[in-house]
Amino acid sequence: MMLQFDVVVIGAGHAGCEAASAAARLGSRTLLITIDMEKIASMSCNPAVGGVAKGQIVREIDALGGMMGRVTDHSAIQFRMLNRSKGAAMWSPRAQCDKHEFSREWRRILENTKNLYLWQDSVVDILIDHSGEKPRVKGVKTRMGVDIECSRVVLTAGTFLEGVMHCGESNAEGGRAGDQASHGISESLCRMGFELGRMKTGTPVRLDARTINFDALEVQEGDSEPSKFSYDTDTEVVNNQLPCFMVYTSKRVHDILRTGFDRSPLFNGTISGIGPRYCPSIEDKLRTFADKEQHQLFLEPEGRSTNEYYLNGFSSSLPFEVQYEALRNIRGFEDVHVYRPGYAIEYDYFPPTQLRHTLETKLVDGLYFAGQVNGTTGYEEAAAQGLLAGINAHRSLHGEEAVVLGRDEAYIGVLIDDLVTKGVDEPYRMFTSRAEYRILLRQDNADARLTPLGYKIGLVGEEKYQNLLKKNTAVESLISMLRQASVKKGEIDDYLISLGEEPLSQGKKLYDIVLRSNVTISTLMEVVPKLKRYVESNTLTREVVEQAEIQIKYRGYVERERYFADKMHRLESIIIPENFDYDSMQSLTIEARQKLGRIRPTTIGQASRIPGVSPADINVLLVKFGR
Repeated sequence: MMLQFDVVVIGAGHAGCEAASAAARLGSRTLLITIDMEKIASMSCNPAVGGVAKGQIVREIDALGGMMGRVTDHSAIQFRMLNRSKGAAMWSPRAQCDKHEFSREWRRILENTKNLYLWQDSVVDILIDHSGEKPRVKGVKTRMGVDIECSRVVLTAGTFLEGVMHCGESNAEGGRAGDQASHGISESLCRMGFELGRMKTGTPVRLDARTINFDALEVQEGDSEPSKFSYDTDTEVVNNQLPCFMVYTSKRVHDILRTGFDRSPLFNGTISGIGPRYCPSIEDKLRTFADKEQHQLFLEPEGRSTNEYYLNGFSSSLPFEVQYEALRNIRGFEDVHVYRPGYAIEYDYFPPTQLRHTLETKLVDGLYFAGQVNGTTGYEEAAAQGLLAGINAHRSLHGEEAVVLGRDEAYIGVLIDDLVTKGVDEPYRMFTSRAEYRILLRQDNADARLTPLGYKIGLVGEEKYQNLLKKNTAVESLISMLRQASVKKGEIDDYLISLGEEPLSQGKKLYDIVLRSNVTISTLMEVVPKLKRYVESNTLTREVVEQAEIQIKYRGYVERERYFADKMHRLESIIIPENFDYDSMQSLTIEARQKLGRIRPTTIGQASRIPGVSPADINVLLVKFGR
């Protein structure tokens, strides 16, 4: 047994699985170290993947050759496309998953990946070679006393670094319920000079379905025609979907919860870590929205073969007896049995301004951080970072150019640029509003944007790439047909009037009719036989028809956004020397000198996004390096 590897990945959560899978499939001899092999890719919190902006990230992961989309499709028990009533840039896929099947499928994939090996243990130290000009990774030491040699390390320890769980006045060490914390790595990295911080997250109670009155709850079904995440043709849409349910708190429930505030570790100073703004605990909600007498909660199944349900929106660190009494006053939960109370967890993280855009640390060569250790929250954000860290660890090892995605190329690019440029002051969660070019970064075109890159670097196979080319050709052909085919005046007036559209004053090309806001190609097919014949004779998929329609309706918006993105590229092309002395530029503000010297941006574009660096400061830099 050779304990010598190219890449070692610490932690088998969502970031670690993607990192290890990518590095190994690209050809690096890779070791994935996890505390518990029975909990690989565990869905420690909500058993769901996707959502607003997060769903776009998962489709991008899949387009690049990552595995999260495939695993989600395999384990899905419900699928919904969120924001269908809004524009296509806001559509976001979300799937409820069987959390046990999700974990099993990931383990099956990892155990059958060439070049990838698993090791159950805990890393206590990262070994560094100081013989060169700059410190460089040379291995890791485990709790079992084993030294493992490697050239690259990807740290994806999630909430485990010095993790402490809180429930009321009780607390215990742990990375999540039932799992020990990870000790040693934080201390090791602090000795190297890394800045460290503390964050907090939480999870709600888990409930026994046998003790819930579902008749009193509001049902939330999946889509009648569900889609999927993966662009691969061999993954199928979910069948036999399970429903979710909506429930509501009340003034009585809130009053009960408030009785425990004096014993809440969030409010009495026990917890010092920063919690998430956009996924707050129920006690945070009551404090922030004190005037609201009702909050919406979502009751979601954790799998097909379990009675365990997840109460989304009821994250809490209040004493268990307070949680339980409040639950029993929610309609439908009068006789509820709790499998496990909600709890908060504090853990160490490393401010991500200490990273390059490759996710390699600036202090130590060959060391990469990905996931919650970078101050993010969410499976999807973690998986995206893990994928890029694994790709870049492999490519740096072989002298290949790093993969860095632009803000106009992917939500993943927005995510990583936000982290390394702006840093975090709370657990970072992706939203569509964080992206300047969200019309370009739609969930429907992630394959067109990123699959060619995945193919180029070797993560996407020939079949998937050829399928993309065929799809693109089919979309272009359908658009061409719509440009050429016409309908006469009066031919589809009844159809248009039924949609609230004006009837035709003269004959029109089908392309111009599709431009109308209420018209869709799928409904137009029913009144224009030649269009239906074309779609059916060419066996065009729903995805092709939808993509053609989006390209037609959003063409003007896309062209305008591309124009602004290209203008920004000019700033991204102006390089700032790595060791430039900002203190020597007295024309910069003091704040700008301090921020630029700490973050050390690589381009003028990146510098322009640093909080505290003004447009006037950017003009000074342009005079120095650009114009």
